[in-house]
Amino acid sequence: MVRELVAGYQLRQGSGLDRAMLVKFINLTYGELFPEQDFGHLARTVDRYLSTQTPIWWVEVMGKSATSPVGCLWVGNAINQVEGDRVTHIFLLYVSPQHRRLGIGSALVTHAENWAKAWGDRQIGLQVFLSNQPALKLYQKLGFQSESVLMVKSLK
Repeated sequence: MVRELVAGYQLRQGSGLDRAMLVKFINLTYGELFPEQDFGHLARTVDRYLSTQTPIWWVEVMGKSATSPVGCLWVGNAINQVEGDRVTHIFLLYVSPQHRRLGIGSALVTHAENWAKAWGDRQIGLQVFLSNQPALKLYQKLGFQSESVLMVKSLK
């Protein structure tokens, strides 16, 4: 199914056949934040979690179906550990740099919220790196607020 997302862009639902493209987009995401690091392990994340229960949507420039997608949304479910409710979790939201600040990211979050509501979920969550200030600002503008802090300690 294809539908208009924002002016000039369309949203197309992907499938399990899009594994390689999803790996590419995850690598683009992490590569922008940590360019010196190798992310070969991210393919295993896709292998483990990509299923019919974790849909992917691709953002494409309207009228240019032969071109590569310029954005991606991948969602799934988790359990709220405090209340026990099933919640939607955004695994990946990515928009190519030259297509940012056009409303695509906001529209993808709205799409994820609508998907969550259709499944009966009452909460949506995501993880964002503190160094990714543009994403933090977007999510805060869209009503997301910090609920917990993921803390890590290197054991090297």
